[in-house]
Amino acid sequence: MPATKDRTSRSRAASRPLRPFILWREVLAAYAAPALMAGTAGAVTGQHDLVVAACTTIAGTSAVVAFLVGTWLRHGGQPRRWTTTTPRVALTGVLVITVAGAAALLGWFATQWLPAHTPIPTAPWLERLRIDLPVSAALATTIVTLRWRSTTTAPRP
Repeated sequence: MPATKDRTSRSRAASRPLRPFILWREVLAAYAAPALMAGTAGAVTGQHDLVVAACTTIAGTSAVVAFLVGTWLRHGGQPRRWTTTTPRVALTGVLVITVAGAAALLGWFATQWLPAHTPIPTAPWLERLRIDLPVSAALATTIVTLRWRSTTTAPRP
């Protein structure tokens, strides 16, 4: 028997109203999700430094990036035209590359500059910034951008 598409479930999903994009909820989720996942992984594997990083650099970076990207996308309630007309994957890709690149530069700069110019010694947590910041930024940017785009409609030309 050939497979058929279930048109009723698709029409039901299309008729359901979208949950609005509320920035504080997105920021809270961006903090809680990586904190819980990385913290649990650190606790299960016995990596105390991962448990600490989960609640500080990993979740903190995710929350800050979610706030910044969400604020930029909302643009005061009037989104930029190109952000609503650009294909979802392209918009997400451009933002992820830009934000993760900036976070990688920040992580590299902090790892090099802080021990040289402040009394903070080189430490394992400082070396983690090179990985924690760009990975957290990329994940938060992807989720917030896709979530925001799912709540917007493209303007009619």
